[in-house]
Amino acid sequence: MTALVEISGLRKAFRGVRALDGVSLALRAGEVHCLAGENGAGKSTLIRILTGALKRDAGEYRVDGTPMPHTLTPAAARVAGIGAVYQELSLLPDLSVAENLLMGRLPARSGILDRRSLRDQARAKLARVGLEDLDTAVPVAAFPAATRQLVEIAKVLGDDPRVLIFDEPTTALSGAEAEALLRRITGLRDEGVAVLYVSHRLEEMFEIGDRVTVLRDGAVTRTGAMHEFTEDSLISAMVGRDVEELYPAAAGRSESAAPLLKVRGLRPPGSAHAVDLDVRAGEIVGIAGLLGAGRSELLRAIFGADRPLAGTVEVEGKPVPTGRPRDAVRAGIGLLSEDRKELGLLPELTIRDNVSVASLTAIGKRGLMSRRREAERVDSVLDSLRLRAGSYDQPVSTLSGGNQQKVLLARWLVTDVRVLLFDEPTKGVDVGAKAELYTLIGDLAARGFAVVVVSSYLPELLGLVDRIVVLRRGAVVGDVPAAEATEEGLLTLASTGRANGAA
Repeated sequence: MTALVEISGLRKAFRGVRALDGVSLALRAGEVHCLAGENGAGKSTLIRILTGALKRDAGEYRVDGTPMPHTLTPAAARVAGIGAVYQELSLLPDLSVAENLLMGRLPARSGILDRRSLRDQARAKLARVGLEDLDTAVPVAAFPAATRQLVEIAKVLGDDPRVLIFDEPTTALSGAEAEALLRRITGLRDEGVAVLYVSHRLEEMFEIGDRVTVLRDGAVTRTGAMHEFTEDSLISAMVGRDVEELYPAAAGRSESAAPLLKVRGLRPPGSAHAVDLDVRAGEIVGIAGLLGAGRSELLRAIFGADRPLAGTVEVEGKPVPTGRPRDAVRAGIGLLSEDRKELGLLPELTIRDNVSVASLTAIGKRGLMSRRREAERVDSVLDSLRLRAGSYDQPVSTLSGGNQQKVLLARWLVTDVRVLLFDEPTKGVDVGAKAELYTLIGDLAARGFAVVVVSSYLPELLGLVDRIVVLRRGAVVGDVPAAEATEEGLLTLASTGRANGAA
């Protein structure tokens, strides 16, 4: 296959710190080339150089054999055939689909917008991503995330790129939506497009990838065909240690006889089934199930974010009023939501403010905030979590996904919670940061917390938790010790409700 893009000896430094150190890479027509590495490994810097958003310090960059100048601009990169689809979409939500697709090239006659031509051109672009029946006059904001992602791809394809870069495109998508997008990407590959695919989800790389390059500390550690790797060997290349070290050992965790969290007959809104759940101090319980099984809904009902239709919640034997998060927090329950950006973090506030927001009463005095007391209470917790930040006064939006998750965890640790509910805690987090979060969760259990973890990634549950509760359509269909569980067995329970497919 022809190499459309070739880079060799690429170097880039910021204030003396090397972000890329002699990186070489080839992108071939009709191939999905995955780029793997932890946050800070140099992936984003490489993408920015490829798209002309950043100038390289040294190294060769050729597109179809033509050298690209050091002063390459994004416009010149697009002309050369380089397109990119990012996690954060560039669409204008209040404009129509058609207006977004042809922004800067709106068809007009005698200075008046030609709406028929606008619609026809937009439909032609959408047809390339299977959305030819989409109403092009509707504002982009009216569509779900998966549709907006495809509209973004259609917009990029409008420049007829020969090389297409995908940077974490499935982070905001459900499982079914992500699968549909992956099929679309393989279709582009089959059309002869060279694809560079970046994702923290290793299973996606193995599903669509032909080749993979691994970056660590700005340098290439391995490049090879995807079939030459296993998930374990790929993780080892990324983080420089064996995969067995990712998960904390259960040794030293003590589980009390009486449950710290006791849930009886709890029916989340929209569910026809009641759930019973016990979690002891020092125990990590995983919640497994397919999309729509009611995992997140169960956590939200326990926390009071959604008022349950029926049932009770107890912490240390004391009833917790349902339907009000404030009462849950007072009782000692904390929730780390799946969508930390939308439902967890306050992006414009500082790291310290994001942590203290759940404990303003304790930090304040006579209705006034005490910054000294806030710093004393918050900073020690952040220090214990080894948060990587220049200052706790910087905006929380400047942190990586793993460090943002630590901020949410610190929010609850400065309160008196004893029960922690984690909903997809490693979503959008790189492998190295995952290992740190697993260690923190294990440490919490060792300190006597009752921990519940919802995760769509079964190896994560198998490696992290003590016991796995399986949900199917809102009902508990299995409660399995993690040491006795397998991925196949859990999927069978989640799909059919029967252990190992037996009646």
